[in-house]
Amino acid sequence: MLSRSVASRSARKLQRRNLHTSSASSTSVPKVKLYIDGKFVDSQTSEWIDLRNPATNEVIAKVPQTTQKEMDQAAESSAKAYKSWRNTPVTARVRKIFEYRDRVQKNLDKIAHSISVECGKIPADARGDVIRGLEVVEHACSTATLMLGETSQEVATHVDIQSFLEPLGVTAGVCPFNFPAMIPLWMFPLALATGNTHILKPSELDPGASMILAELGHDLFPPGTLNIIHGTKPAVDFICDDPRIKAISFVGSNHVGEYIHARGSANHKRVQSNLGAKNHGVILPDAQKERALDALVGAAFGATGQRCMALPVVVLVGEARNWLPDLKKKAEGLRCGPFSDPQTNIGPLINPQAKARVHDLIESGVKEGAKLLLDGRNPSVPAGFEKGNFVGPTIIAGVTPNMRVYKEEIFGPVMVVMEASTLDEAIQLVNSNPYGNGTAIFTSSGAAARKFQREVEAGQVGINLPIPVPLPFFAFTGSKRSFLGAQNFYGKAGVQFYTHRKTVTSNWWDDDLSAGVQTAMPLLGGHKN
Repeated sequence: MLSRSVASRSARKLQRRNLHTSSASSTSVPKVKLYIDGKFVDSQTSEWIDLRNPATNEVIAKVPQTTQKEMDQAAESSAKAYKSWRNTPVTARVRKIFEYRDRVQKNLDKIAHSISVECGKIPADARGDVIRGLEVVEHACSTATLMLGETSQEVATHVDIQSFLEPLGVTAGVCPFNFPAMIPLWMFPLALATGNTHILKPSELDPGASMILAELGHDLFPPGTLNIIHGTKPAVDFICDDPRIKAISFVGSNHVGEYIHARGSANHKRVQSNLGAKNHGVILPDAQKERALDALVGAAFGATGQRCMALPVVVLVGEARNWLPDLKKKAEGLRCGPFSDPQTNIGPLINPQAKARVHDLIESGVKEGAKLLLDGRNPSVPAGFEKGNFVGPTIIAGVTPNMRVYKEEIFGPVMVVMEASTLDEAIQLVNSNPYGNGTAIFTSSGAAARKFQREVEAGQVGINLPIPVPLPFFAFTGSKRSFLGAQNFYGKAGVQFYTHRKTVTSNWWDDDLSAGVQTAMPLLGGHKN
């Protein structure tokens, strides 16, 4: 295990050796740069945001609140680059994406280490963050096929119709903290592959992965095709309001996502917003017990519960309620600590505010009558990390739908356990929840699984699979209050989001004879007025 001092030096060393941070003296922390018009540049802002190691709360860098002038420069750079990038043949664009994919793969460990330092993820989870994003980059390599249009000849005499998918222009992405590599890779590679340019705003809490991703494409993509700005609400408002930006991709909370959707849509932008969730895992008594329990514990507590596709609600159906002690025992075996400790299963929450909110929700469950079966507040952590944002695995049983701990997204390592007498009752519980990101059922019955997948109201369903995030040749299909927008992320839906359809109807005469002036509505389908 690395000591706190060694881990801190590792974090500072990572920040200093990259192109995307300014140099720092031994007594100061580096400052994260902007990436504008193909250059890593120091911001001229007077407002800086502390970037903290969540395992220690030590400040490891400063993130700029990008100035209005700098944001305008980014938008102008993207608009200028779009004029030539859109006319770059799709085969040439895809070759660049293919090479970019190779660069990300070769630098996977570097990106993952940045995620661990800034976000607190254990190494395996940080690598998974990059790999799941890399899969979308691989799918973007098929953009030439995904952008195929349609054609129909001789729809009327001498008349043909063709449709084309064309890029939108300047697009933008607003990213959450919990997937510092995966979500940016959901956005800008597909935007670039389809002929758009992109302005990325990573989370101010962990922008390092995005900056490494920009560095990897620095000499590959033309200046202005990808720009990166930083900040909080002023940067978001700029993206929503600037008329040069035609589309916005967002992943994060309902509060912010609904705001972006409303403000962006009011400015006639195309918006896709992946929002919050409250995913349920339904356990039937005929499920394979050990596999089901392992899956539930991993899905509830992995990434410290900071996933929109986590499985924080467990619904035990019938005799499966007797498995609760075994569930608790498996959760008790998980250990909190820093990513540098190979025995760590659960890292820290992102910041003290998140920790305080999780504590408050746990306490609310107790006050409202639920049973605190396993209390993860104030867990044991290695020496030197006592000031980290750690919460251990927590299980709250006897929860009812009216309790805060059920109604609100916790976004922490807290499992809420509920009971149902029948599968129908469990399905009704899931369907009554306003969120619809995902759900899962564990059973050995094909009939029960089929009933569940047909009747449950959630966008993504797992059968004996706890986190059913689709591979990128399908789309991420959250629904209900978990999604707002025109098209879902990645897959065919992602290509449709980043393009608009242009339809061309052409008429080529083979003579120059007058047919007379017609003022009636032209009919092309063989009908007569």
